[in-house]
Amino acid sequence: MNDSVFHRLYEEYHQDVFQFLIYLVKNRHLSEDLMHEVYIRAFRAYDRFEGKSSEKTWLFSIAKNVAIDHFRKTAVRKKHSMEYFDWETQQLVSSERIPEEVSLLNEDKVLLYKTLDTCTGDQKMVIIMRFFQDLSIAETADVLGWTEGKVKTTQHRAIKALREKLTAREGGDENAE
Repeated sequence: MNDSVFHRLYEEYHQDVFQFLIYLVKNRHLSEDLMHEVYIRAFRAYDRFEGKSSEKTWLFSIAKNVAIDHFRKTAVRKKHSMEYFDWETQQLVSSERIPEEVSLLNEDKVLLYKTLDTCTGDQKMVIIMRFFQDLSIAETADVLGWTEGKVKTTQHRAIKALREKLTAREGGDENAE
């Protein structure tokens, strides 16, 4: 990869990658560190990029893997055990507070953002990619390495879970997480 390609990738997609990482880890400084790792991996792997997906979905795929690696390392450090972190079934929940950007949103959006943390890792990834990052179903499938059907099913289940949890909260059950 030459410098001009790297700079173009960075200029075109760094904001999207950064926003995606902020939604996942909820920490601006950590997101910046992880974003640097994304671009290091992209730089090292660009010669193997086959163009089967767009560069944007390729970068999101790398960002997803970098975030998962971060959560795995954090989980291992916290538990000091050799347990396997299954990101597909365990929740990707950061212990960090909600990003400053989100605190500027209205209460409904903050509640939605907090409730999203109660979903599974798969559900959270799909909702963030589809609705926060505006990726299509096909692009989301490319990033996650899934079929479009799996993305649609996961999205449907995530929306249903979010709706149920938000309805339970509105009904007075503040612990409906």
